[in-house]
Amino acid sequence: MSKLNSNTLAIQTFALTKRFDGLMAVDSINLEISRGELFSLLGPNGAGKTTTINILCCLLKPTSGTASIMGYDIMKEPFRVKELIGVAPQETTISEHLNSWENLSLIGRVHRIDSKELRKRSEELLETVGLLERAKDRVGKFSGGMKRRLNLIMALVPDPEILFLDEPTLGLDPQSRRAIWDYIAELKGKKTVLLTTHYLEEADVLSDRVGIIDEGKIVALGTPDELKKNISETNTMIISAENLSAEAIEGLRTSDRYAEIDNVSGKLRVWGKGLNFREVIDYLHFQDVTIYSAALEQPTLEDVFLQITGKELRE
Repeated sequence: MSKLNSNTLAIQTFALTKRFDGLMAVDSINLEISRGELFSLLGPNGAGKTTTINILCCLLKPTSGTASIMGYDIMKEPFRVKELIGVAPQETTISEHLNSWENLSLIGRVHRIDSKELRKRSEELLETVGLLERAKDRVGKFSGGMKRRLNLIMALVPDPEILFLDEPTLGLDPQSRRAIWDYIAELKGKKTVLLTTHYLEEADVLSDRVGIIDEGKIVALGTPDELKKNISETNTMIISAENLSAEAIEGLRTSDRYAEIDNVSGKLRVWGKGLNFREVIDYLHFQDVTIYSAALEQPTLEDVFLQITGKELRE
């Protein structure tokens, strides 16, 4: 078997491109994801995230370019690639008429795992995600969060080197989402994880690096802190105040230094490049505005996303 060069890279793409009837879904993507890295791929709906993952999982053939998984070419050695990956798709793949043991056993048999080893792995995984006591219950009785947790560990039964997680916490309540976050965080450094998510806080908390894809192109790449630092020249002030007159707010709006001003229930949000904290406070005092608190707000990954793409994550 021929390996593409790299001892440290888990995923590498080479001008990866996919067209559908003239539509450019993935446009010459070049990515390098290190072994043990948790990489989040973010983008608006239709940006090319799912298409990229389907190509990397050997479910779609690229129009041009290629990629390697742990050094194996997805075009030349797709069966070898599939032995190295685990996939937890957005739509759960569990059989609801079976119990947890039976679902995990089904996956294990597909991968020809020894029965004793399969039992051991299944017990460890079920215990880790808090499902061991419910392992004999029919999955159809599970809550959404429990089904998501089972869906996640099913991808881990074959002990893959690379794990693809497609929106693993979509639609969950905050408690269930946090439980899955904690488990994914435990995988960092042990598995290479490629994560897609519509929750920017999730990507911010979990990711080693983030790639933002829009219209098939990677438009930003870096750690969450690096991406936020790149827009740090754009500052935001949050001011809690009283007596905020329309004239005072309009005076701020007329300055070309402030791109956005919102006033909601006495909370003034001032956003813009070159924002001067003292200047804004002095101006409001001069306008007889009573200020209770004022603080600079650090940029978030959502600020980065909106500035780069100009779009909400959900369209």
